[in-house]
Amino acid sequence: MLLKKLPTGWLLFSLPFLFLLVFYCYPLLNIFTYSFSPTDAGTTGTLSKLFTTPTYARILWFTIWQAALSTVITLILAIPGAYVFAKFRFFGKNFLQALMTVPFVLPTVVTAAAFRALLGKGGVVNTTLMSVFDLTLPPINIEQTVTFFLLAHVFYNYTMVLRIVASFWASLDPSLVTAARMLGASPWTAFRKITLPLLLPAIGSAALLVFIFCFTSFGVVLILGGPGYATVEVEIYRQAIQLFNLPMAAALSLIQICFNFLLMWLHAWLSRKSRVTFFSDTPGTAISSQNSSPQKIAISCNIIFMLALLILPLTALVLSSFTGENGFTLGYYKQLFSGETDSLFYVAPISSVLNSIGFALTAMLFSLILGISSATFLASGSKRRSNLWDAFIMLPLATSAVTLGFGYIITLNAPPLNLRDSLIIVPIAHTLVAFPFVVRCVLPGLRQIPSNLREAACMLGAAPLTVWRHIDFPLIKRAILVGAIFAFSISMGEFGASSFLTRPHTPTMPVVIFRFLSQPGNLNYGQAMAMSCILMLVTCSSFWIIGKFSQTQHS
Repeated sequence: MLLKKLPTGWLLFSLPFLFLLVFYCYPLLNIFTYSFSPTDAGTTGTLSKLFTTPTYARILWFTIWQAALSTVITLILAIPGAYVFAKFRFFGKNFLQALMTVPFVLPTVVTAAAFRALLGKGGVVNTTLMSVFDLTLPPINIEQTVTFFLLAHVFYNYTMVLRIVASFWASLDPSLVTAARMLGASPWTAFRKITLPLLLPAIGSAALLVFIFCFTSFGVVLILGGPGYATVEVEIYRQAIQLFNLPMAAALSLIQICFNFLLMWLHAWLSRKSRVTFFSDTPGTAISSQNSSPQKIAISCNIIFMLALLILPLTALVLSSFTGENGFTLGYYKQLFSGETDSLFYVAPISSVLNSIGFALTAMLFSLILGISSATFLASGSKRRSNLWDAFIMLPLATSAVTLGFGYIITLNAPPLNLRDSLIIVPIAHTLVAFPFVVRCVLPGLRQIPSNLREAACMLGAAPLTVWRHIDFPLIKRAILVGAIFAFSISMGEFGASSFLTRPHTPTMPVVIFRFLSQPGNLNYGQAMAMSCILMLVTCSSFWIIGKFSQTQHS
């Protein structure tokens, strides 16, 4: 039986393996080749120019320090919230915990649009202050500054730090701290000497993830930072799309790939120590009715801060989509269905909605096929083999979407892979980013299925497909649904690769939102807000479906 299963396992993995080989390894190899191509002068390589030109050194340094600063600020703000979630029970905790997932699943362009709607020159806060205090100029002027996108980074990553650290904190043995207190240690000493050292792996793992996301920040910096600020990711986009300097874009991509691989390796090492996941629940260890007054104040302050961080930007986004020069209006939403073409860069917005849904459904289908095949292969193999191929499957997550999009531009432009003008190239790029999430969702469920169930079915004469349909699938169908929703949502909100690969007549929603935000005029701004609301609604509804299905399964 083992001899029969081995070829079947490799047959399952052949499709994901070929997909990664063609659409991941091959483009990266071309990027590596381009990065060593000669410059116009023909005397020095582009890669050496990258290290000898002060401009690119400043971009790299800016990318590192803004990511580090974003990480530090996020940790300072999120760790007190993690303490509240880990140690206390309070009314509405489960609802707030579910609500805290929303920022992390929002597309970056929606996050950027939300902060422009809240704190931009024409945002809700400025217009309110100008109206109340009869001001002629906006009192808050942080557009195109570092402060603007640092706030968005905190909004985007706060949830991740809170859930990772709170989950780990809740699992710590409280008797260690209790024993220290009984021996005379103060609460601060017990925290510093016992709790903090135990928390360091989880804090380090969360901090490294935040740093990775901020290091590869693209949409937030591009929209909120303006032309004066560029991370490596943004500079790759500018060099390739605006300046047509493909060798320099390749050299920057190579530097980013090396950084990302190192950071992902460190994160994998820390994750093995922290033993927590982002989706773990965080049951409290104290009863809310027994909380002291200082504890109640701490809980209240953290809840108010969380709600303000979550609700204010998203509320401002919704209000801006319904507010015109003369007050409440539905004009921006109606304009999304307009067929006017009086602008050279005009794209019918409703077409981008349909494009995004079509691309997302296609990417979801591809991701499920590749993800389920990979997960089945990994679950049936030896631990050493599974670890090797699991790491190979996760490689796309260590590569930025902008780099992948650029790799497709310079690779898939000649036979037999001339796909640059084909519609299929967009869902392929989205699939590359999404299907590892399907693997992560399905693989744990497959590994938890007792092997004797399959063996008993086989002994009774069931074919492998019958075994999978009647045993495996019923046990992992919720995991498959979660993976499908993740793939769909990731594709709907993907902006980095789409900014390279979409054609003028087939843009996605994030690309159109960026185009509207890049053009002057209240109409363009209002349509960007309206479309951002639609994209936010679609994304959040997907995860609401997961919750409803979960409740149905448990009832």
